[in-house]
Amino acid sequence: MVASSAARSPSSPVTTDRMQSSLLGAQPNQSLIDGIATLQALATAPEPVGCRELARRIGLDPTKVNRLLKTLTYLGIARQTANRKYTSGPGMHVLAAQSLFASGLMRRALPLLEGLRRFGHTVALGVLWNDSVSYLFHAPPGIEASRGLGRIGLLPATISGIGMVLLAELGDERVAEIYKDRAEIPNFPEGMPQLLAKLAEIRQLGYARVHVADDRDHHVVAVSSGDPAHVGIALSGWIPDGSTPPLVEALREAALQLAE
Repeated sequence: MVASSAARSPSSPVTTDRMQSSLLGAQPNQSLIDGIATLQALATAPEPVGCRELARRIGLDPTKVNRLLKTLTYLGIARQTANRKYTSGPGMHVLAAQSLFASGLMRRALPLLEGLRRFGHTVALGVLWNDSVSYLFHAPPGIEASRGLGRIGLLPATISGIGMVLLAELGDERVAEIYKDRAEIPNFPEGMPQLLAKLAEIRQLGYARVHVADDRDHHVVAVSSGDPAHVGIALSGWIPDGSTPPLVEALREAALQLAE
């Protein structure tokens, strides 16, 4: 669940230095890492983008990115526009559809998410990717559930209830690894100690409650689902402290059913 309605501009979706971690094992394939970085940067670009601009965003050599883009275009995962820029190709949409179908995640989730709409709050489902949250479903009150699919792109995890509850599933060492090169952490002006303290609180509670930092004065309540946890479910809106427990109970029930 978002703590801001503004979509995040794509920036370094998979930074290669961060991925060069002992967490990856002894011999990570750097070419594959660079290819996925290029693929995700292309997938999150709001409009067709040139090779040099894409290379700048992910911090890779333009010549390498050019080769990767040509390979992705050959595979149909990317396509080149008339002005020689690049955008998502049909293969990327096929991969997205195949992964969602094979996992069964959305098929199981949609009835549960629809049931949570009875509270009159925004309902969301998302996953964590490095320091970002990707929203698979985000439906404010009053819109059709079908319009909630893929409605919001990547957002910083630390301004998101779902992002925070999923970050809390990680160890402090891994969280520090994710944010080690960041001069600033969104929503945490005091830096890593402040973020780790909030994550410790979330672990103790078993859910995240995040204040929406805008004039709506809303809150987000989120829980994780899966074993190990890999997805988050959230409700956001005008949620006083006293209204939180029943929402958490409903979210936990939905999370248990989703994990079955």
